[in-house]
Amino acid sequence: MKDTARINHQIKAKELRVIGAEGANFGVISLGEALRRAEEVGLDLIEISPGASPPVAKIMDYGKFQYEQNKKQKQMRSKSHITETKSTQIKIGTGEHDLLLKSKKIAEWLSEGHRVKVDLFLWGRYKYMEFGFLKERLERFLKLIPHEYKIADEIKKSPKGLSITLENA
Repeated sequence: MKDTARINHQIKAKELRVIGAEGANFGVISLGEALRRAEEVGLDLIEISPGASPPVAKIMDYGKFQYEQNKKQKQMRSKSHITETKSTQIKIGTGEHDLLLKSKKIAEWLSEGHRVKVDLFLWGRYKYMEFGFLKERLERFLKLIPHEYKIADEIKKSPKGLSITLENA
């Protein structure tokens, strides 16, 4: 819906399908008749569905209409939580304390609802080590994560080394 709805004399359609303040359907009536009925009850005529044929208008307080629209938009924004894929990198020689810090950060990201990609970075001669050994090192790190998770993408070779993607369980 557009940000600004047409109200009262801004409406251009000659005929409208009008809904009353209490939800009563007045049917298809002329714009002049609809404006007269709105003025009788001291409310505004608001075009709520301009694309319909004929356009639909409702008799209600414009302030209340705006409040309801803002409320709907806030609710939609709160439901559309965007999940990011966070990324962290470990190396074969990373110390135990650093691994614990990284695992706590991963747990924090998972609890926020983000996906986490963990890379076991390999360089030089480490790239040619046995896959089973490297996979075991990455799995050992995953056991340190103090949060429930599920594996979105299995352990696989990547340009950097090995990678795995985790999601909140």
